[in-house]
Amino acid sequence: MNKKTIERLEAILKRLKEIDKLVIEASQSNEIKKVTELLKEKSQIEDLALEYGEYKKIYDSFQDNKKLLGEETNKEMIDLLKEEIKSAEHSLPLAEEKLKVMLLPKDPDDDKNVIIEIRGAAGGDEANIFAGDLYRMYLRYAEKQGWKVSLIDSNSSESGGFTTISFLIKGTLLFSKLKFESGAHRVQRVPKTESKGRVHTSTATVAVLPEIKEVDFEVKTADLKIDTYRASGAGGQHVNTTDSAVRITHVPSGIVVTSQDGRSQHDNKALAMQHLRSKLYEEQQRKINEEFASIRKTAVGSGDRSEKIRTYNYPQNRVTDHRIGLTLNKLDIVMQGNLDEIISALINDEQRKLMEGTE
Repeated sequence: MNKKTIERLEAILKRLKEIDKLVIEASQSNEIKKVTELLKEKSQIEDLALEYGEYKKIYDSFQDNKKLLGEETNKEMIDLLKEEIKSAEHSLPLAEEKLKVMLLPKDPDDDKNVIIEIRGAAGGDEANIFAGDLYRMYLRYAEKQGWKVSLIDSNSSESGGFTTISFLIKGTLLFSKLKFESGAHRVQRVPKTESKGRVHTSTATVAVLPEIKEVDFEVKTADLKIDTYRASGAGGQHVNTTDSAVRITHVPSGIVVTSQDGRSQHDNKALAMQHLRSKLYEEQQRKINEEFASIRKTAVGSGDRSEKIRTYNYPQNRVTDHRIGLTLNKLDIVMQGNLDEIISALINDEQRKLMEGTE
């Protein structure tokens, strides 16, 4: 590693030791807020500092063994030292690469929960049916990860699937894994509504928004128009007898969110507000990104077939992510919520691009 990187890592290691000392001092003086801030900072650098500590052990041992090898005369010891040097020569580049990845700039939203919106786009009924398939794919993926899913709002299509559906997922580092799903998803298959067996192409759009809490982003009450109405569909008997569904309009921006799948009007209002904060935050980030030509793309496009990020080809059991040129001939497995291979490849691609930009 270059001198500048080593200096940065040494500073982080030094800061971690300082934080431990400061936490003790702040705890003794009962400065709860300061303790919380320090512990948050510690959590952000601790893994990196520990990884660097391990790297230093390997590097120091490597240098010591090379020095000893030049002084040693015992054949058995020479063979042992050569073996340890060979092992270190293999381990050091891997450890350096891991540290470089950990030093990459982090998306401040990576540790947030997410709200996902799926909409049937080009292709009529088949697009809505596919939107339902995507929803079930993400639902299965969340179940495999042990994440919790809460439905916010849904509008069922008469032919099956959904014209729109939105849901909240809670877990660990969710946005870092799911943010790449934003965009137009294209499906190629024989629709259930097709009587002649012809393959059609349709699309559904997916928007992945970081969950923004009230303490992170303020929405003025005076800017809101809140309406209640009678919910329809699943959710319990109460939905047909009370005005439990909630519609919130953010007047300055014109953004409208609804929620009718909660168990009460209070639940629906809370879910709708979560959704609204995330949409307003994402709109704010989009404007910032446009202004500064950020590499992070937040728009999902219009749903036009030409704007696709991924294609799901059912006749050939093939899924292709066009951004990284990845093709897997196991669409059936992917649709069961096995997305790790695709998501890992997208994360690795982003890390590679960031590393190229920082070198």
